[in-house]
Amino acid sequence: MILLREIQERDIPDLIRISNVPGLFNLTEDKDLLKEKIQRSFDSFSGKFSALYDSKYLFVAEDLDSKRVVATSMIAGQHGTESSPHFYFDIGLEKKFSETINTGFLHGTLKLKSLVNGPSEIGGLVVDRDHRNQGERVGRQIAFVRFLYLFLHPKRFKDQVIAELLPPLNKKGQSPLWEAIGRRFTNMDYWEADALCQKNKEFILSLFPNGKIYTTFLSAEARNAVGRVGKETEPVFHMLTKIGFKYMQQVDPFDGGPHLWADTKNISIVNQSFSGIFGGLSTEDTAPFKGGLISRLKNEPGKFSAVSVEADFTGGDLKLRVGERSTQAMTVLKLKPGEEIAFLPFY
Repeated sequence: MILLREIQERDIPDLIRISNVPGLFNLTEDKDLLKEKIQRSFDSFSGKFSALYDSKYLFVAEDLDSKRVVATSMIAGQHGTESSPHFYFDIGLEKKFSETINTGFLHGTLKLKSLVNGPSEIGGLVVDRDHRNQGERVGRQIAFVRFLYLFLHPKRFKDQVIAELLPPLNKKGQSPLWEAIGRRFTNMDYWEADALCQKNKEFILSLFPNGKIYTTFLSAEARNAVGRVGKETEPVFHMLTKIGFKYMQQVDPFDGGPHLWADTKNISIVNQSFSGIFGGLSTEDTAPFKGGLISRLKNEPGKFSAVSVEADFTGGDLKLRVGERSTQAMTVLKLKPGEEIAFLPFY
């Protein structure tokens, strides 16, 4: 069984172990920096921040057999503020036509824009390679747990959510768009600039061109990277678009990866989630069981936990399919019949 919970300081060795996997969370081997992130996450789960932009909730997936963390994910209260704007390239088309030579062209354009009162953000999805595409579907669980938490605490998040996805990288692990634009205007390596961006984004506004960039002048490799996702990111793209996220012709100014947006009210699995009373184990073998994530409706300050189960909720109360897995789920969550629960069904 996989336990989905809040990040803890005891997870640091496992986080360092999987820190070589690039992702939006950009796991680091710096223990002090990890401790800072963990403390901020704990304060977020505890509800200590009054401003949404201060909160960032970090989740981990713990394999209860091995007692190891095998995946991470994140949801931030707000992405894009006055002090740290959300930057993006807006993709456009510009028509040019000459009557003299009766010739016209459509040119692709990129225009740097920013938001200072941005949406909530999901990201940081990193799954240990040994646990990808396995029976437990760790990737889906650690991705969906963020939406369960959003359902539980809607006032802690904005009315819109954004996801920034990674584009295809070349054989050297470089971003073709960054090599074509970013490096030329900053003289910095892609990962170096990405790390600096976590602390201070001033250099983006100061050094990036503020006019239109015509993609005609870019290499074919760079043009083809705009708005695309890497092969390992394709499952995430399909999952998000299936539950209500849309590509709005906006991409990351560093690497050209697509930005997907969704109105919280239109995210299907959030709409299908519900809170109710836990009814224990079902006695009906033929009940219409549905897979999903279950958690207690209320958790201790700074704490959160959820597990994947098969449940039947057609009779009002939510009941679990009889079996060892359900018994373990009840033990892990310290859950008893009659208590309040929240359930997010898988699509």
